[in-house]
Amino acid sequence: MKLSRIFLASVLALTACGTADTPSTPAPGASGALTPIKLQLQWFYQAQFAGYIAAVDQGFYKEQGLDVELLEGGVDIVPQTVLATGKADYAVAWVPKALASREQGAGITDVGQIFARSGTYQVAWKDSGITKAADLAGKKVGNWGFGNEFELFAGMTKAGLDPSKDVTLVQQQFDMQALLKKEIDAAQAMSYNEYAQLLEAKNPATGQLYTADDFAIIDWKAEGSSMLQDAVWANTEKLSDPNYQAQTVKFLTATIKGWAYCRDNAEKCRDLVVAKGSKLGKSHQLWQMNEVNKLIWPAAGAGVGVIDEAAWKQTVDISLTTKNQTGDTVLKKAPEGPAYTNDYINQAIEQAKAAGVDVTGASFQAATVTLTEGGA
Repeated sequence: MKLSRIFLASVLALTACGTADTPSTPAPGASGALTPIKLQLQWFYQAQFAGYIAAVDQGFYKEQGLDVELLEGGVDIVPQTVLATGKADYAVAWVPKALASREQGAGITDVGQIFARSGTYQVAWKDSGITKAADLAGKKVGNWGFGNEFELFAGMTKAGLDPSKDVTLVQQQFDMQALLKKEIDAAQAMSYNEYAQLLEAKNPATGQLYTADDFAIIDWKAEGSSMLQDAVWANTEKLSDPNYQAQTVKFLTATIKGWAYCRDNAEKCRDLVVAKGSKLGKSHQLWQMNEVNKLIWPAAGAGVGVIDEAAWKQTVDISLTTKNQTGDTVLKKAPEGPAYTNDYINQAIEQAKAAGVDVTGASFQAATVTLTEGGA
């Protein structure tokens, strides 16, 4: 399937959103009972969502009077659509994808930018000579589509390449087999997932696992074309309800505690994710936990979840100006209305700090994780 068809299909999926009826939210814990909450995750259970899993398991949400149910994501689930249609109270979604849905009428607002940094790579073999976006000229370049490709396109555009002419775009599966089989020259990968899959694979020439020395990474943060990713989105209309506002602060306070717990207890959170039913193994999930922590900690400014205006502007600018090979952009115009707010996360940070939580993780040091074959 050509990427252009996939892009159009993904836009249709992203924009199939309406505004749900928004009945008044009961005050959280007002009657002494826990308030039921549904959080729609972006993908299958994995350490990408460990902070939410830990906040449930450790009782942090219950401390706030909330009974949180995590809704697992999947290939055909668009979190912001689930939120906008009233089937969830909050959702985790990448910013550009959610903004595309907002532009088509989905009433959603970013209330907590949990991932402060992008984890997207383009990975090539070390001997390919590909070390930066400009080196992709004339190459077979894999990517997933579905709104995941714009950092790649922005990086190529910034390097003076036309994605529609100067490279051969290849639809990539959500694994690294095409690169390992050398069917493509560069593959899209998340630092916390697909990149690890390469290091869990055996080199048939040596009988040993591949190492980082076998590959070259294009990191879109270094190329200046990174975009904001996992954020907590709330229902915009319901944010006019004082009870939903209070609930949002409580939800974010517990979420901060969950992510701080996983920062300080990576192996315990790995075990929670595996127990939750992750299809990926223990060493893979520990790698993922470590790499996800790098995207969150240390948290600049006031603390975790605060939306940085410069990073937001870069994401919006790329969404407005970067075209795919058919000339489509993520957004047609700048976001209107309350696309994001720091009001609730700032309140949550103050409450978490009052409870003794380290909300910045200034002393965070990433661990060294040893992967095993297949990530077992």
